[in-house]
Amino acid sequence: MVHKLPEIGVRDSKLLSRKRRDELYSSILDIAEDVKIDRIAPAEINSAMKAGISLNELEAIHFAKLFDKFDQEVNFLYLDSPDVIAEKFGIRVNMLSNKPTKVYGIRAKGLKGVKYTTVVAEHKADSRYPVVSAASIMAKVERDRAMDQLSASLSIELGSGYPSDYHTIDAVRKNMKDKELSMHIREYWKTLGNIRQTKLFNFGETSA
Repeated sequence: MVHKLPEIGVRDSKLLSRKRRDELYSSILDIAEDVKIDRIAPAEINSAMKAGISLNELEAIHFAKLFDKFDQEVNFLYLDSPDVIAEKFGIRVNMLSNKPTKVYGIRAKGLKGVKYTTVVAEHKADSRYPVVSAASIMAKVERDRAMDQLSASLSIELGSGYPSDYHTIDAVRKNMKDKELSMHIREYWKTLGNIRQTKLFNFGETSA
């Protein structure tokens, strides 16, 4: 299965246009034995961060939960690590999973005679491993569709939702008091803090 992914054009999703990702989406579904996608809602992120749980930890929780849902035997689990120390993220997923796993490069005890999954956590794994590239494509397509649905439901053009997108920043800046929109924004989003500071600064200049 894996060798077919580069053949159809699968690569790091950041290097592909939205149109090309959409085209590859169904092809990946046809090739993959199974695909599972999870979402982390802003409310969950807010609650986690209030409880002292970092975004990296929350991601590890969801990765482990998704991995545990697979019925098939998995020899290797490849993770695109968001942690500064890549192996640390692999260890987190390893500890959170209910399945026997071993983190690549880390010695493990008690796995003799047990069929286990080797967890490979690396930075920029989406540009190195086709399966991770495919996963990143699937995730971005689902995210784009979710943003489209949200824009339609709120009647606000929200763009991609990324901080680098002018449409997203402009939409948030112009609709700061929209309660429905605020429900879909992370309370601890650094970009939101920057927008608030900019508005206060501009207000101060105007008032002066």
